[in-house]
Amino acid sequence: MSLPKIDEQYFTTFLVNLLNIPSPTGFAEPAIDFVEKELSKYKQLQLSRTRKGALLAQWNPSTGSGRGVESNLPPIALTAHVDTLGAVVKEIKGNGRLKLSRIGGVQWPTVETEGVWVITSKGEKIRGSVLIDTASGHIYSGADTPRNDAHMEVRLDARTTSEKETRALGINVGDCVAFDTRTEVTNGFIRSRFLDDKACVANLVAAIKSMVESGQSPVRSVYFLISNYEEVGHGAAAGIPDEVAELVTVDMAVVGEGQESDEFHATLCIKDSGGPYHEGLNKKLRAIAEKHDIPYKTDVYPFYGSDGEAFWRAGGDVALSLIGPGIDASHNYERAHMDGLNATTNWIMAYLLES
Repeated sequence: MSLPKIDEQYFTTFLVNLLNIPSPTGFAEPAIDFVEKELSKYKQLQLSRTRKGALLAQWNPSTGSGRGVESNLPPIALTAHVDTLGAVVKEIKGNGRLKLSRIGGVQWPTVETEGVWVITSKGEKIRGSVLIDTASGHIYSGADTPRNDAHMEVRLDARTTSEKETRALGINVGDCVAFDTRTEVTNGFIRSRFLDDKACVANLVAAIKSMVESGQSPVRSVYFLISNYEEVGHGAAAGIPDEVAELVTVDMAVVGEGQESDEFHATLCIKDSGGPYHEGLNKKLRAIAEKHDIPYKTDVYPFYGSDGEAFWRAGGDVALSLIGPGIDASHNYERAHMDGLNATTNWIMAYLLES
């Protein structure tokens, strides 16, 4: 069985558009809306939202597929998350600038001087940038200032020099702060903040599109959960139906010194900080990848947790595995290559067609 052809132009356009929608954890509804609108094009899918705001899509196999409904196999599921790192306003300083409280694993040095949007509770957007509070080189020796919560601030692109003037702009404590992604597509690479995990959401959507347009359907019922609280550890703790027997988390593979993963392969994670994944499902995914000549590696991630593990910790009784494209500089200015992204999309389609 040959796999459907991937529409790389569609994949890239969808991903770039998704990356350009600010969606820090807790403020991801616009990105969920975008994915839902895209998936609503396919009548094969039944879409719903969880109370938590995640998107759930169900796809049942076509009658006469020879497996699935006819053999009463339990459903499978795949999950990827659309929420990203970001921040909220922690304090409005006396000089009108903002202190931040980080969402997820933001590393201050990676966002210093970056542009941001402050999105107020009324939906207004105010531009600004992240700086250390000793940024002026003609006054301070900024290199000596620790990059930490106490010294990083947002300088607003508005005429404000006081807390009162900033509040008059509509800004309040708790407002969303979204960092610029600086997305660029070049020479087969996509580099951007927040490829973790929007690249994998694009993998799922592109796989669905290719299968639908080729007239193929999964061999058993499948659920796709697009979660919205992964970066704070509980994204898929709820939302996976109890009837699901296997769950494949699709999330980035860690690229760096000491890792097997690279940007040109998909990766099967054997173990991360939460412990080993399910050996039986791992073997099944390896066999599927090898049958379809999908380039993949295996790896161990020392400082990593996944949505699937959140479901396990919440009592989910499923076989669980984790696959995803290699992404360089995780939680920094990330980069992926179409080879690894295509391998992941193909692996998803092969799993849906072989399970």
